[in-house]
Amino acid sequence: MKKSKIFLTGGAGYCGSLLVPRLLEKNYKVTVYDTLFFGDNFLPKSNQDLKIIQGDIRDVNKLEETTKDHDYFISLACISNDASFELNENLSTSINMDAFEPMVKIAKKNKIKRFIYASSSSVYGVSEKKDVKEDHPLVPLTLYNKYKGLCEPILKKYTDNEFIGVIFRPATVCGYAPRLRLDLSVNILTNHAITNNIIKVFGGEQLRPNLHVKDYCRAIELLLSAPSNKVNNEIFNVGFQNLSILELAQIVKQVVEEEFNLKNKIDIVRTSSDDLRSYHINSDKIFNELGFKPKYSIEDAVRDLCTQYKLGNIKDSMNDDIYFNVKRIKNLKVS
Repeated sequence: MKKSKIFLTGGAGYCGSLLVPRLLEKNYKVTVYDTLFFGDNFLPKSNQDLKIIQGDIRDVNKLEETTKDHDYFISLACISNDASFELNENLSTSINMDAFEPMVKIAKKNKIKRFIYASSSSVYGVSEKKDVKEDHPLVPLTLYNKYKGLCEPILKKYTDNEFIGVIFRPATVCGYAPRLRLDLSVNILTNHAITNNIIKVFGGEQLRPNLHVKDYCRAIELLLSAPSNKVNNEIFNVGFQNLSILELAQIVKQVVEEEFNLKNKIDIVRTSSDDLRSYHINSDKIFNELGFKPKYSIEDAVRDLCTQYKLGNIKDSMNDDIYFNVKRIKNLKVS
């Protein structure tokens, strides 16, 4: 039986590094298309069903050539997370906005059957509502979440019965993946707790939805296989626990103290923040429509990270730019 082929942009990123081996295990052929700013040594390169292409999504000629003969397109590549817009605005605009429509057009032209777009739950910005559903107005606070929201209707413009498009809005991802990020809320707090025995909380009252990276991958796997009539032109929130930053810090403190059997308790220090993003998402739709329910908690994410620290797999975690998107991209002088 012929294996389905997936074209995955950003496949050497944080979520991609965990997703790729899972897709290979599920008998897909996978083409990773990535700038490789963070390398690719963590990918299972010996697997004959994996192909890695170093490429930029702004390179339309390369995209047109390399996307041929694929069944699915998963769009993860972007300058990711809000703080990344400390970078050159033109860089972020060209990658997160300008490159998107040409990429969708190429995918359709090359007869891709299904296009899965990773948007973000940060498109909601600030909302007082207890349950933010997919039809909630988008109130972006940064260019990152503005562009994520603006790309969604672009995909819908090109979909039809032969070119299925589906959008998911993941919560802030956490937990261990082979290409680890330590610039995301739960992972930041865990790194500081383990490395410095102190957790700095900026603000604290802001609500954030969270999603274990394993559940992020499970959601994509489901969107690949779900019936077309249930996903075409649909948007799905994908989140689990909605907690304040302070509540996250308290969970991290408890788990790290247990895991490392600490005699000296971890201090939580609060300070002011200019990051006002606060929203509480409702993810009932993906459960009601597709039966998806997250399995992994924030506690699981922190324990997974603790295990990797204990094994010595996370080295120089406060300084090595491999863990920090903005720092690495600045150091590489990407344009």
